[in-house]
Amino acid sequence: MIQYEEHSTTPLFSIVISVYNDWISLDQCLQSLARQTNSPSFEVIVVDDGSAEAAPEFIRDAGYSYPLQLIEQAHAGIPVARNRGVENSRGAVLLFVDADCRLRDNCLSALSAAIARSPQHDCFQLRLVGDCSNLVGRAEELRLIALQNHMLQPDGRIRYLNTAGFALRRTRADVKAGIFDPLALRAEDTLLLANLMQAGDLPLFVPQAVVEHVILLSLPACLRKDIQSVYLERRTNHIIAARRMKIRMTHRERLQLISSMWKTAGRPSIGRSAWFVVVLRQALQRTISLTCQYLGSESATPAN
Repeated sequence: MIQYEEHSTTPLFSIVISVYNDWISLDQCLQSLARQTNSPSFEVIVVDDGSAEAAPEFIRDAGYSYPLQLIEQAHAGIPVARNRGVENSRGAVLLFVDADCRLRDNCLSALSAAIARSPQHDCFQLRLVGDCSNLVGRAEELRLIALQNHMLQPDGRIRYLNTAGFALRRTRADVKAGIFDPLALRAEDTLLLANLMQAGDLPLFVPQAVVEHVILLSLPACLRKDIQSVYLERRTNHIIAARRMKIRMTHRERLQLISSMWKTAGRPSIGRSAWFVVVLRQALQRTISLTCQYLGSESATPAN
């Protein structure tokens, strides 16, 4: 473990970032943290989940203005890496972001204000946006707008959780047992949402705290990643199904979401082509998921 700087005072936020080979994206994320304005105290814990190459010099010697730990471990998956980061954290609030995300300049101050005025809430979902500089990014922007609008509840809470920007009070976390299930190699945030819902809780949505998700992959690369993700999410979906929790949207909700996205895609900043990209990706994921379910049921059927 490499510790760049020590502060004696306990920070408000412990920002935990799991990284696996995406050092360039991580650099941009860390730079966005350095640009925070009117920010409360925070520390950053980066957990290298067995990357092929060690952290480059521009990460190790950047001289950030905040306490930073770099923890290295053998490749074990995002849940294990995040749990490891939490174990080494000190902050009163745990904030999870992804390496390919950038926090807007007032993100931490807005989140801090929301937490201070909401003592009855323990978990908080930050607002996610896409990088509209390319088609894949505009599609991500469209998807996030539709999802967050659709899942927002009348009381300000949201039936949505994405660890690209999610905060949890330390008092609500079981640090020793781990917040994330190590078996959930993908969709670990969906499983966490299921756990919260089972406990009668939902994250409070904080629209003023904005995190930008930057996708550097081309569309074909995104489609390949989507296929891999569906296979990895199967175990997580089985865990959720075993608990009889209904997380997935109904067919009606999906159609409503697609219709809403079509209307939003009319904005000049997004465009209709982004809608087709979102629908293509979702159709591919849904087709593979249903195929896996069918093949699984077929293999489970006893032979005559």
